[in-house]
Amino acid sequence: MSAHILLQLEAIIFASDTPVSIARLKEAFQNQYDKTQLRQFVDQLTQLQAGRSIELVETAQGFRFQVRAQYQHIIAQTWAERPKKLSPSLLEIVATIAYHQPITRADIEQIRGVTNNPQVLRTLFDWGWIKESGFREIPGRPALLVTTPQFLNAFGLTSLNQLPPLQDAKEAFMTLDAQAAKS
Repeated sequence: MSAHILLQLEAIIFASDTPVSIARLKEAFQNQYDKTQLRQFVDQLTQLQAGRSIELVETAQGFRFQVRAQYQHIIAQTWAERPKKLSPSLLEIVATIAYHQPITRADIEQIRGVTNNPQVLRTLFDWGWIKESGFREIPGRPALLVTTPQFLNAFGLTSLNQLPPLQDAKEAFMTLDAQAAKS
């Protein structure tokens, strides 16, 4: 019985183009299992992936399969058109938002010491990595920007608490970006 459930769980996560939450798994199994049982099944499935080229990882929005880092070079060779590394300005802006949220556009410019490229912010909005979350109560009521669960997923994080120490932020985000590009 347990093996059949693990196969179904594997199929659900594999077929999804987005991470699958425990709540979604509970729905998929028509509430036959509680969250604790589903978590145990996920843990068992994770163990079954040991020694394979793919791994089951948890992100802010749920579970997904991804290629292990040691096999990324062959993926990059096979599909050269895969996304390139993120630009330094995009990484700097998203790091500024991640570490100082909620933050306004003007705050980002002040911290970075340069004018923001509006296209970079638009890209972050389009990717769903940032969103507006209220307004600062000052004249002009500028929008406050925060990161989203998609941002966490892109960098393989489950929460903002996993961000590296601030003094190493730019280098850390470059490393996270390299890892994310391999996924």
